[in-house]
Amino acid sequence: MIKNVVLDMGNVLLDYNPDAVIDKFCSSEEEKEIILKELFNGPEWLMGDKGEIKDKDRFDLVKVRVPEEYHEALRKCCDNWDFCMVPLEGAREFCKRVKENGFGIYILSNASDLFYTYFPKFLPLDFFTGVFVSSDYLMLKPDVEIYKTFLQKYNLKGEECMFFDDRADNVEGARQAGMNTFQFKGDYEEAFDQLTAGN
Repeated sequence: MIKNVVLDMGNVLLDYNPDAVIDKFCSSEEEKEIILKELFNGPEWLMGDKGEIKDKDRFDLVKVRVPEEYHEALRKCCDNWDFCMVPLEGAREFCKRVKENGFGIYILSNASDLFYTYFPKFLPLDFFTGVFVSSDYLMLKPDVEIYKTFLQKYNLKGEECMFFDDRADNVEGARQAGMNTFQFKGDYEEAFDQLTAGN
């Protein structure tokens, strides 16, 4: 029986969209291409999510690989990237529906320390039964250990949890940890039907 809903954040609840950041702060196509590659797809992004660096440290580490004429745009992207983290349509309503139907509701997300600045604008942290952010635990999805650590922290049984994520590899990691899983593709009605079908 499913008792708990475990939700990824990016592209399940909030619209993580680096292209929107690049388009806002960069001008030339070359500038966009370089900053997208070095900032959002560079090693420092995962280092932030893993808690190895803070968001505020990212610019100084990335700038060494970016031409100096692009540093101003890089700085703006580093300092303001979270503006793109806006709620997906229907996300708040889905969370409230889950809670109203008596399920425990948890966040399990790869995210840097800035999570605690932008996420509460979506819903207060205490709305959720638990919030588990990768950077606090120095581990990342889809490593099976992050799911096991999450379950242990909240004393949950995997078979009583339904994990929702937009990425297939993250879903597979949760499955290996014994959780029920669903790959979210934008349809909250389908997600809720999947949840209730498990009971």
